[in-house]
Amino acid sequence: MSLIPDGLPEAHRSIAQEADRIHESALWSAQGQFEQAKLWRLINLMLGVPAAALAAVSGGTALAGDVGIWPGVLALAAAAFSATLTTVNASRRMTQAQASANAYLELQTAARQFLTIDLADLTREESRDALRGLTNTRDELNKTSDPPGRLAFKLATRNIERGRQTYETDQVV
Repeated sequence: MSLIPDGLPEAHRSIAQEADRIHESALWSAQGQFEQAKLWRLINLMLGVPAAALAAVSGGTALAGDVGIWPGVLALAAAAFSATLTTVNASRRMTQAQASANAYLELQTAARQFLTIDLADLTREESRDALRGLTNTRDELNKTSDPPGRLAFKLATRNIERGRQTYETDQVV
């Protein structure tokens, strides 16, 4: 859905179109990053909880006395989960995806406010400077954000298509 306001001076039309593209791109990027953060949180829990539980059970079993090789097997399994968790670094990736998502939301808000509130009252040069700032912010975010995976993209698409990224005030009456 385009945010370009009606009655915009023709000299601002191309600037508005580019700002609208940035807004749409930020919407998709933010949602993809939020979904990726959720997936990393799930991976962190799926690896971390078994690692801790297996370590505790292996220690308890070892203290219980003559139970054969089970404490060693459990300790090895706990170590495998822990090593995978360390290698994947899901906690850091989750935090990074969440931070990227929030930064894209900031960009989305800035682009929306520029288009719907400020653009009509700015000179072409002021408009161009504001667009340059939005572009620079988007480019920097794109450089520093890890791309979401295919599953995160599918979940983001579902959320956007179901209208979970729209506000009540934007609903056409």
